[in-house]
Amino acid sequence: MATIHQERRVLVEITAPQPKISGHIRRSYFDVLHSLVGPSPYSSRTGGLSKTEHVLPRQSCVRRQQVAKRENHDEDLQGHQISLSQQELVQLISSLILLEEEKKRMPLCSDLKLLQVDLQLKKARVYRAIPYSRLGSNRDAHCYRKAYPHLLAFKGACQEGGRLLLQSEQWEVALEYSLMAWRYTSKLPQWDTASHNAVREQCYSALAAHCATSLRHQPPRANKAQELLRRFKAAQTQSQLISPCVQELERILEESMTQVGDTALMNSQLAPTDYNQPPLLVCESSIGHAVSGCISTGTVS
Repeated sequence: MATIHQERRVLVEITAPQPKISGHIRRSYFDVLHSLVGPSPYSSRTGGLSKTEHVLPRQSCVRRQQVAKRENHDEDLQGHQISLSQQELVQLISSLILLEEEKKRMPLCSDLKLLQVDLQLKKARVYRAIPYSRLGSNRDAHCYRKAYPHLLAFKGACQEGGRLLLQSEQWEVALEYSLMAWRYTSKLPQWDTASHNAVREQCYSALAAHCATSLRHQPPRANKAQELLRRFKAAQTQSQLISPCVQELERILEESMTQVGDTALMNSQLAPTDYNQPPLLVCESSIGHAVSGCISTGTVS
């Protein structure tokens, strides 16, 4: 029996023919992104301006606007200088000086924060390099050899940060940095062998020298000196290398108290006195009037 094959008819939708896309109409991704600005200066298919013809006029226009703004600002400044009085000029100069000081202080604060982060990171690397074991101590010579390169890096960061601040003559910031680095130095590992703690003592010595230099170049005021003295005495419990700084602060406080006492004594001596009618003269005048009255009445014998 022969098999019968039945043909199946399938309806196929024939789409309409698409128009041909010309090669000159296609745009690159860069042209699509800059379609709002104008024709792309990097595409040669659009027939637009070249790179130099498109960029140079815009740059020249911006330059002309900047020059015009600068000239107008100079003219306005000259007009203000002519119309300002002497007192207003003094106020303007003082405000400009304050602005410059604030500009100098802001990056220094950020630099101090960066130095603090750097010291904290190097201290963490010291502890990360120490191998911990339950069988023995983790402060022996073997652990010290593992952490020694990171200890040297920490010491270099302490010395370099203070040196940069002293070179820039930022004495107050150098004091704050030295006290902050002193706190991080006190948190370094205490090794079993005394000679292995030499790096810690070297950090203390460098930071104490930085503090002494800052105090010598810019002595703090009385209220600031009291606060620094309290912090230095707390640091003295960790190392006696900061004792000269404590003595210097005590001397500054004694001098400030002496100056305050001398000023109070001078003010008391220069206080105004009522010389018009002193008590003694008042008594003498009253006695004179009484005697003259008695003589006139004949009551005096």
